[in-house]
Amino acid sequence: MKKFLALICALTLALTLCACTKTDDTQNAENGKKFVIATDKGFSPFEFQDAEGNIVGIDMDILAAIAEDQGFTYDLQYIGWDAAIAACQAGQADGMIAGASITEERKNNGWTFSDGYYDATQGMAVAKNSDIKGFEDLKGKKVAVKNGTMSNQYAESIKDEYGFTVVTFPTSPDMYQAVMGGQVDACLDDTPILKYNIKTGELDMKYVDGTENEPAQYGFAIFDETKQELVDLFNAGLKNIRENGKYDEIIAKYLG
Repeated sequence: MKKFLALICALTLALTLCACTKTDDTQNAENGKKFVIATDKGFSPFEFQDAEGNIVGIDMDILAAIAEDQGFTYDLQYIGWDAAIAACQAGQADGMIAGASITEERKNNGWTFSDGYYDATQGMAVAKNSDIKGFEDLKGKKVAVKNGTMSNQYAESIKDEYGFTVVTFPTSPDMYQAVMGGQVDACLDDTPILKYNIKTGELDMKYVDGTENEPAQYGFAIFDETKQELVDLFNAGLKNIRENGKYDEIIAKYLG
């Protein structure tokens, strides 16, 4: 009987120790949390469709790595910048990851951001045969931007100084096509996006050096304070993938 009781006690202690050594990440992996996350369209290398129709890119890989690290799953809505914001504001999505720059203005307008996960500037690109070499050559010309972005704000802040007109588009592909088709003279967009697409041959354009603004960080965003748990999970996962090297692997995969 004593041996039997001793065995029971030993098993109980072992199970207790096993439970106590579970990490928070392991517990998260068992919590069954599922979210709806919206993203932009055609914003490579951060989010875009590959030849097989898969949604890939830096943002997508970072999101997947964080979800795996923190043990949650998600449904992805690949719907475009304006639509992603609207979906979050309407409660149809829990959060968005779309190369969204963290700004005080956005915070004041109801955005709640995660920690920054990438530093980016905005810059200018023109058609390959353009003779535009800088902002000084834009007087009387049209400059394309994607609506509601940091590039939109950047263009508005300098248009009077350089005498150009700002033309907004709902998506980056629409904006790029307008430049290459001659409907506008230049575009402003996030520098890594422009350089990546020009380098890979996706854009028949050229980047204009020296047109960058001050860098700003990209952040994951929510628009409802009741979704704060998702930001907390994102921050915890981001910290972990930075420490274990996964983050650097993702950046190197797309930007070298």
